[in-house]
Amino acid sequence: MRPLYDLGDEVRVLRNLRNDGTFPGQPTGALLVRRGSTGFVRDLGTFLQDQIIYSVHFLDSDRIVGCREEELQPAADPWTPSRFESREKVSARIALGRGGRVLVEVGQIGEVIKVLRGAPSPDAAGSVAYHVLFPGCSLLQVPESALAPAPAPAPASTTATDVSIKPAAVEQSP
Repeated sequence: MRPLYDLGDEVRVLRNLRNDGTFPGQPTGALLVRRGSTGFVRDLGTFLQDQIIYSVHFLDSDRIVGCREEELQPAADPWTPSRFESREKVSARIALGRGGRVLVEVGQIGEVIKVLRGAPSPDAAGSVAYHVLFPGCSLLQVPESALAPAPAPAPASTTATDVSIKPAAVEQSP
């Protein structure tokens, strides 16, 4: 297991980094570093003897955060921002199909499995595509233009209960 990055290398984080409970002073799940941010490798170590963890100092936020190798790229490499990231829920903006058969209807919700930067895309704007898993369908490679954010889940409904309301006794003055 050889490290890809050395001390002092400038790297870019590929996805939002959230507190997994190991970053002091921040609640679990809090956003620590936004995807696309750059920092410098300060130290490296291993986790479970099979993953290299890099301590990266992000100067903009003045935070040192542990990152796995697959979360980083050299800062000098081209960066294409993406609208979605892994594990986000998305909605199909258009019907998606293969071989003339519709596999995913408009509005169907799926989950982003992987962001593909530099993927061939018919989008004029760029080259971001996603591996998306839709229920009842195999994994599909979908261009960014064919996806929209999934609608927010509806709040839990409350059911009304039958409540008897009795008029309050009113005192009348003479």
